[in-house]
Amino acid sequence: MPQESPAKLSEEEAQELMRSLLHKEGSWVDWGKNCQQLQKAGYTAQNIFETTGFQASQQNLVIVAAQVYNSIAQADLAEEVLEYFRGPRSDVLHEFRILNQEQRAAAAQLAYDKKIDIDGAHQVARAVKDFSRLSQLPAGFTNHPGDAVAYLCWKNARQKKDLQARSRLIAQGLKFAHSQTARESIEKLLSDFTVVPSRTAPLLPIYRLESENELPCIIPLAGSFPLTRQEIETVAQITAEEPFGNIQVTSGGAFVPVPGWQAILKATDPVGYFAPSDRLPISISGKVEQVLVIIDRASQKWDVNGYFLVETEDKLELQWFEEAPDLDIIGQLVLIMRPKRILDENNIIEPWQMDD
Repeated sequence: MPQESPAKLSEEEAQELMRSLLHKEGSWVDWGKNCQQLQKAGYTAQNIFETTGFQASQQNLVIVAAQVYNSIAQADLAEEVLEYFRGPRSDVLHEFRILNQEQRAAAAQLAYDKKIDIDGAHQVARAVKDFSRLSQLPAGFTNHPGDAVAYLCWKNARQKKDLQARSRLIAQGLKFAHSQTARESIEKLLSDFTVVPSRTAPLLPIYRLESENELPCIIPLAGSFPLTRQEIETVAQITAEEPFGNIQVTSGGAFVPVPGWQAILKATDPVGYFAPSDRLPISISGKVEQVLVIIDRASQKWDVNGYFLVETEDKLELQWFEEAPDLDIIGQLVLIMRPKRILDENNIIEPWQMDD
């Protein structure tokens, strides 16, 4: 049975959409629109799967890819490009979900021109996203998705000592290079074998609360991810008073106690928020769990050894930047705290049993 939802859909209309999905009528774009209509009307992914055979993962893919298709359809792309993507290429468009509308259209045109597969689409999407975050265009490269991929290949090739790996990246860069200047920059690597040391992202400052004997610090909370910039910035700063670390609260708000670790004590204006561990910039081991992310709002100067909270397209993201980003920095990551590990949760809720 469908769940309650403000999106109205009669039983007859829902059954017709189910029937159309069952027989796979139309293109995958139509499937995505139909799945989205049904889900908005309150039908769960499991309901739809049981009736149509579309698995939940497939529903999600075609729904998101159809949204990307609709956005590129509004751009000035030739009909043959749109027809190309109405073929079995939902997986390619799905990779472009992280881009804005203008970037999606340019990436779609490149994907059509180069006839790239899902792996190539993933590379293009990440290259365009990373390229857009640079504070200025690298010398010789233009703001074209082909040049974005070429720049990534150029940068990676300069860091390779192995000539075979270096040659593969050069060839790939030449394949995607759009401008003549980008092509010339890559061709110079054929005679210049200088190796430029690569920079790697620093380790995430992850702590796990293991002891309750450490003196706590009180951190104001902004809420749970996803958050807006305003929610972070409007959290009132608090000041602990010695010798007991007590605080005076004149307005409402939420707070969380954390151990007085050195990283916390060094922060000038710490603010915390909750986020699932799979939304961190680097995946961490173990099951997905809610973690506490603490940033220092007073630290807004870029440092290659830190992670920073920035706003991109009205969404907050925690990112590491190899170079100074052309984005406003909201704060620097202080640490990420995982919840305390409880070895046997049953001991907490069950009475002790002892043998006579």
